[in-house]
Amino acid sequence: MGYRKVSRSVTIPAPDTLVVLLEPETEELEEVVVTSTRSSRSIADEPTRIEVISAEELTEKSDMNASNISMLLKETPGIQVQQTSATSANMTFRIQGLDGRYTQLLQNGLPLYAGFSSGLSVMQIPPLDLKQAEIIKGSSSTLYGGGAIAGIVNLITKEPTNEREASLMVNGTSAGGLDLNSFYAEKWKQVGVTLFLSHNTQRAYDPNRDGFSDIPKSERLNINPRVFFYLSERTNASVGVTAATETRLGGDIPAIRQKLDGYYTERNRSDRYTTQLMFSHRFTNNLSVYAKNSITFFDRVVTTPDFRFGGRQRASFSELGLNRYGDRMEWVAGLNLWTDTFRENTPANSPLNRTYTLNTVGAFVQNTWKATEHLTAESGLRVDHQATYGTFLLPRLSILLRLNERLTSRLGGGLGYKSPTVFTEEAEQRLYQSIRPIDPRQTSAETSQGLNWDVNYSTELAEDLILSFNHLFFYTRINSPLVLRLSDNRVTYTYRNANGHVDSRGFETNLKLTYNDFRLYTFYTLIDTKRHYDNLDRPIPLTARHRAGFVLMYEVEGSFRAGYELYYTGRQELEDGLPTQPYWVMGFMTEKRWKHLSLYINFENFTDVRLSRYQTLVTGTRLQPTFVREIWAPTDGRIINGGIKLFL
Repeated sequence: MGYRKVSRSVTIPAPDTLVVLLEPETEELEEVVVTSTRSSRSIADEPTRIEVISAEELTEKSDMNASNISMLLKETPGIQVQQTSATSANMTFRIQGLDGRYTQLLQNGLPLYAGFSSGLSVMQIPPLDLKQAEIIKGSSSTLYGGGAIAGIVNLITKEPTNEREASLMVNGTSAGGLDLNSFYAEKWKQVGVTLFLSHNTQRAYDPNRDGFSDIPKSERLNINPRVFFYLSERTNASVGVTAATETRLGGDIPAIRQKLDGYYTERNRSDRYTTQLMFSHRFTNNLSVYAKNSITFFDRVVTTPDFRFGGRQRASFSELGLNRYGDRMEWVAGLNLWTDTFRENTPANSPLNRTYTLNTVGAFVQNTWKATEHLTAESGLRVDHQATYGTFLLPRLSILLRLNERLTSRLGGGLGYKSPTVFTEEAEQRLYQSIRPIDPRQTSAETSQGLNWDVNYSTELAEDLILSFNHLFFYTRINSPLVLRLSDNRVTYTYRNANGHVDSRGFETNLKLTYNDFRLYTFYTLIDTKRHYDNLDRPIPLTARHRAGFVLMYEVEGSFRAGYELYYTGRQELEDGLPTQPYWVMGFMTEKRWKHLSLYINFENFTDVRLSRYQTLVTGTRLQPTFVREIWAPTDGRIINGGIKLFL
């Protein structure tokens, strides 16, 4: 941000006044505003450490994977995407090595993907209508209640602007995938609309030719309309609906293609419908009130030749809050209600019926205090109450220290909790077979303590050469973690609280260099996550201790870009203690853009790294196969995708 350099020749003697007219740079650094802490604040002034994936980066990720947000999460430092099924290709994600159930996935600050509906969430959220993604790592239960022990990922969708936006994207892959996406947004005087439509299809794909799918056959339809009302200068409201229906069929390739019966297949049928309502009113420049609500209906049925599991989840989240602004002090206080009811499609008297109801009422207060020009503190306190698991008191504190214009530091920590449900990575891997319902009389909520400290430095090393550096230390401890045990009858599995704890510690280092049209981004993470119970002191299985990434991008704004990526995943430990092999994954993409047209191509994992090169994925027969349960490397291998985008 600034002005172009200008050179002028001056003849001496010169007039007393010399006028030099400066022109602004063609590119300006846009201010990044974050909202995940319920106050619209510049990220540079936010004491809570928030990482933002901007619209530009989201566009790059959508060129690599236009159907879901797995690529967005997979290439973010400190986040490991974990595949939980060899046949359905379902995935979850871990922040700082902790199980996916400890992270809240939000949309516009509303929890939509929890409990039963978290099962296919990563695979069903398209990236094309997102404005930015905000990630808070570390205990965040004070912000949005239980389930945010490892952190939150808040997906912010686009809103209409004064300039109409209309786009169409067609994407095809070498694995047999086809994505059709369209987005429209327009704003008038008092009304605005956005509409996102997508249709995604995928053929069953078997790169290692073992006769079983590594990517299942699937078809998904997404429809997301939103209407915005600008009732006055002080009052705004919006209402939206998200609808997604999908069928996934994996397993025996000939049986899938020829529709044969008797061979092993796994069918996932899911329907997800969500409503969102938001309202805000500003009484004065210093006082405002807001209300928001979401209602989610999620149905899913999993079918194999000899097993069927399904159910319906009805969940809602409602919040009423008050904001008070001052020159140096800001307050946010509110009440919220979270309901979660799951009904399994089995007889109510069945010993394996996992039906449950969890209702949580909460109250919170947050304060941001700018003590001096160099020190800002953000504190919060939440009280949550559940009839099933009791009352939880959740404080948190974050401090921003601005040492000078180039050097800042943040220190933050808080408490968290997670109410038990059967919907975990272990249960998903077993397709919920033989897993007994949770007995609240024999289990308790998991609780946690977390701490983060980071240092940020930014400077101009030379003309047009800018360096940005961030280093984060983290620690999280989970007490009495919920674990799956083989029951006394040696047939079924039961959830119990372990007699110990799990902790995750480590650091992340991020470095970014920008020189004219070139960007170099590299990171390294050390994650040491261990379980300390049952006389064990061992790493959590399938958690890479070392990860690194290297991204080089050349971009001429609005015209052309090309990028090369290199990612390293270190050794991981399996459940039996055996180590895996480290591996590297490389990718290359390029895009040429004109005013109304863009063409792109992406070579993902072009060295064809996949798990089948290290071990056998399936054993047994076509009628009774046994699939590898611990998936620690990509299963799909090399995939080339490309497409066209139209801007209307």
